[in-house]
Amino acid sequence: MRLADATWTDAAALETDLAVLPVGSTEQHGPHAPLATDALTAVAVAEAGVDAYDGAVVVAPALPYGVSAEHRRFAGTCWLSPDTFRAVVRETIGSLASHGWRRVVVVNGHGGNVDALREATAEVSRAGDAYAVAFTWFDAVGDHRPAMGHAGPLETAMLRAHHPDLVHEDRVEAAAAEAAPRWGDWVSGVNLAHDSDAFTDNGVVGDPTGGDAALGVELTDLAGDALADLLAAVADRPLD
Repeated sequence: MRLADATWTDAAALETDLAVLPVGSTEQHGPHAPLATDALTAVAVAEAGVDAYDGAVVVAPALPYGVSAEHRRFAGTCWLSPDTFRAVVRETIGSLASHGWRRVVVVNGHGGNVDALREATAEVSRAGDAYAVAFTWFDAVGDHRPAMGHAGPLETAMLRAHHPDLVHEDRVEAAAAEAAPRWGDWVSGVNLAHDSDAFTDNGVVGDPTGGDAALGVELTDLAGDALADLLAAVADRPLD
């Protein structure tokens, strides 16, 4: 059940204690992809996972802001501090738990959220009011994972599969021509670049021309099946 589309009486009648919370960001994704990319892909995977899972699940509205200060030089990017982001995630999970949805899987679409989500879900679980874990969709796509980049082939493929109207196809070739080959500026295992504009002029990492809609469907299926397995494991986990 999509919580945003339900009435409160529908929500009250749903017999489940399991929920998913998509989280993303509002940040640059090159000249060809929308600022909402991370939230859009998180929602697509969350819904695919719920569809693949054999049971009732509440799908909460996506949180559209994340830990994105690394993209602050690019117009339109909005960001929360890690402390604020963790608090928003904890309190949102707390709200879900107050209505009986005490098992929560956070479905994440932004790499900058990963550390904060790990900490926030651990804090929630240790407090005992709910059990929460974080799932980042692009960590669950098998051999495709190394091609992730930023606004590169995987994210562009997901958008072409689910939101083709939001991809500026006339800009993809130029975005690829100016893209950085990998994330960061690395020396001795250390990334010298705190912000993305230090290594990519247009915000793109990887080749977006390599991500077609068919790949997006495959990625959604892979991540959705992995999420369904995770939901089953969370549903069976003791809450005490």
